[in-house]
Amino acid sequence: MSIKDRIDHDLKEAMRNRDQKKVAALRFVTAAIKQVEVDERVELDDARILALLDKMSKQRMDAIEQYQKANRDDLVEQETYELELIKAYLPEPLSESEINAIITEAFYETGAASMRDMGKIMAYLKPIFQGRADMGVVSALIKDKLQ
Repeated sequence: MSIKDRIDHDLKEAMRNRDQKKVAALRFVTAAIKQVEVDERVELDDARILALLDKMSKQRMDAIEQYQKANRDDLVEQETYELELIKAYLPEPLSESEINAIITEAFYETGAASMRDMGKIMAYLKPIFQGRADMGVVSALIKDKLQ
């Protein structure tokens, strides 16, 4: 079952169970997917949906941080709920040792040897790590290995 189908199924299930909080959050996710589909006139595949969900989870983390600074516990709770809901559709995060092993493999596959090859490695790794690792952390690990 594709991610989009799972989201639609879970939305219908939440409607049947009269879980208004979950319905609202899932409608927000489906609206974001449909917005991209309408704007680009394409049907999103799982890879694009993962990228979109990853972006949405980062937005939620930033919002949580801002709301915590403003002492808005009610909004922190709402954003945290939405973040956990979105994370349920993302693949299992990779451990640091798995990330390092994949980066090492990428060095062999791309033949990277200097900082000039950073873009080549990142292009190789982005589809592998999409939704499974923070690309900022991955970038820092790559820079350490290149220097």
